Amino acid sequence: MRGRDRLTQKSRYTDSVITDCHVHIQPMEMVKPAALEMMKARRPNYDLIAEYCRSPKLFLKHLDASGVDRAVLINYVAPEIMGFTPAVNQFIADYCKEDPKRLLSCGSLHPKHTTNVIADVEQLLRLGIRMVKIHPPHQLLYPNDYLKGVKELEIIYRAAEANGIPVMFHTGTSIFPGARNKYGDPMYLDDVAVDFPKLKILMAHGGRPLWMDTAFFLLRRHHNVYLDISGIPPRSLLKYFPRIGEIAHKTLFGTDWPGPGVPDIKKNLDDFRDLDLGETIEQQILSHTALSIWLA
Repeated sequence: MRGRDRLTQKSRYTDSVITDCHVHIQPMEMVKPAALEMMKARRPNYDLIAEYCRSPKLFLKHLDASGVDRAVLINYVAPEIMGFTPAVNQFIADYCKEDPKRLLSCGSLHPKHTTNVIADVEQLLRLGIRMVKIHPPHQLLYPNDYLKGVKELEIIYRAAEANGIPVMFHTGTSIFPGARNKYGDPMYLDDVAVDFPKLKILMAHGGRPLWMDTAFFLLRRHHNVYLDISGIPPRSLLKYFPRIGEIAHKTLFGTDWPGPGVPDIKKNLDDFRDLDLGETIEQQILSHTALSIWLA
């Protein structure tokens, strides 16, 4: 069964399409040895994870078992830190062809790794990429570096804004070798939100574990800034964002699986539901905010 009927048949509520907005399905053969060693050390089931990254059919079965209808599959260009090259865009576009309604592609561009940014943007559009990821601590740049002459960033943002493609920014820290955490402060998104008011900006991880107050301020200040709660243990969510109910309409559920510290998609989902936030807030975060960004 495909399409919206397939998406809604197993949701907890009939009008829900549960979306995990942050899952790392990536070409593992690109990962640099130091980063790969860390992944394997923290993942006893690494071989199974690698198989999910090769087989969309197998991964869709995993989503079924986890009770998740759709997933946004995160990819980004970061050769220096992670090993990922611009080839990730073709990889994820091909992967999502298995079921485009359930698998949403996230690709990337990197100002330092493009010789013709306009042509590269056009290629992203041809591939049907549904979101662009900027990872400042891994790409070694500030989100507002267009103010310092990095014209490529402005072109990327303008194209995403014009085509209704959201841009996700990693905010908060990273423990991977070589990551520079100074770039993870979400306050640099304040400029982006001001200068690109129609761009949908997703703050991945809410600045955790250092800048949650900054993230909350930006959410309340800017109409075009959203929160992705991936990478935050659900049982810590109300400690990090005690007023989550005020921003539920701008908050998306995500896991960051299979990243470090995220044991299982299903457990993450179950732990989130155990917070007992109430049906309205729960549905908003699990389903409705994502549907407002990516229609089913």
